[in-house]
Amino acid sequence: MRPFEYTRATTVADALSGIAQSESKFLGGGTNLVDLMRMGVEEPARLVDITRVPLTTVEPHGGGVRIGAMVRNSDLAEHPLIRQQYTVLSEALLAGASPQLRNMATTGGNLMQRTRCYYFYDPSYRECNKRHPGSGCAAIPGYNRIHAILGTSPQCIAVHPSDMCVALAALEAVVQVRGPRGERAIPMADFHRLPGTTPQIDTNLRQDEMITAIDLPALPFGRRSHYLKVRDRNSYAFALVSVAAALDLDSGGMIREARIAMGGVAHKPWRVPAAERLLVGRKPEESAFVAAANELVRGAQPRRHNAFKVELARR
Repeated sequence: MRPFEYTRATTVADALSGIAQSESKFLGGGTNLVDLMRMGVEEPARLVDITRVPLTTVEPHGGGVRIGAMVRNSDLAEHPLIRQQYTVLSEALLAGASPQLRNMATTGGNLMQRTRCYYFYDPSYRECNKRHPGSGCAAIPGYNRIHAILGTSPQCIAVHPSDMCVALAALEAVVQVRGPRGERAIPMADFHRLPGTTPQIDTNLRQDEMITAIDLPALPFGRRSHYLKVRDRNSYAFALVSVAAALDLDSGGMIREARIAMGGVAHKPWRVPAAERLLVGRKPEESAFVAAANELVRGAQPRRHNAFKVELARR
C-alpha cells in the first residue's frame, strides 16, 4: 500500500478544503476504498476522513425524505420512515453485504462504490480500461459470467455493484452535492455513467465535490414496492440480476404508475421508462409484465459466459 496522509474533517467546508488537494479521497466507512487500497487499485496520496461531518439525519423534506450522506446503511434500512414509506430501499439495503459492513457503510459511500469485476480488482491484469485507460478490457475475451449485458461498450463490460442504488433509481432519488462552485442536484438517472469511451469515470460527481444528501420524492406507492436479488449464495454476494419495482394501482385495480430498475446487468442501475409506460393502464397480470420485461432487455448483448442473464432478467 502506498503511504498516504490522513486528515479529519468536521464540517463540509473542511472536507471540501481537504479534497481540493491533489490525489485526495474521502474516507467514510471505508468498506470499498480500503479494500482497493490494499489491492493497489486505488493509491490516494491523502485521505480526508469525513465520519465526523454532521450529515447523519433522516428527516421529512419537501413531502418526501432527505437522507444525510453519512447515514449508515444499517440505520437507514431500519429507519421507520424508510421501512414504512420506501419499502424497496430498506429491502435493498438489507440484501447488501453483511451486517458488519452495513454498520460501517454510508449512503454517500454506497453511491460511489466501484465495480467488483475480477479484472479491475486484480492489478496483475494489465488490460483494464477502468484502471489504465486505453489498455483494453480483459473481461470481454475472458471469464465474464458476472458482467454486463446492457449499455456496454468495446471499452468495458463491468457492472455497477450497489443494491441501494438500484432502489434509489426506481424511487427517482436526487443526489445533493456541494463544491467550490456551490450546490447542485443530480437526479439518480444522471448520477452514474455508462462506460462509453471513458469507463474509468463512474459518476458525474466532480473531483472537488462532496455528496451531502439524498432526497427521496413523495411517492405514495413507495410502500407497494419490492426488491428481489438473485445471487450465487444467500448472503454476502453481489447480484447476478436484481430488480427494484413499485406499482401504483387505481381503485379498479389497473396500473396507474410503475417504476422498475435493474441491477447486475449494466454499468449503472438500469431503468427503461418505456418499459414502465407499457404497464400503465393495464391489469397487473402476466401478459403486461412479459411486455415490460421484453422492453427492459431490448438490445441486450450477452457474452460467452453470461447469456443466462437475459432470461433471468426477464423472469
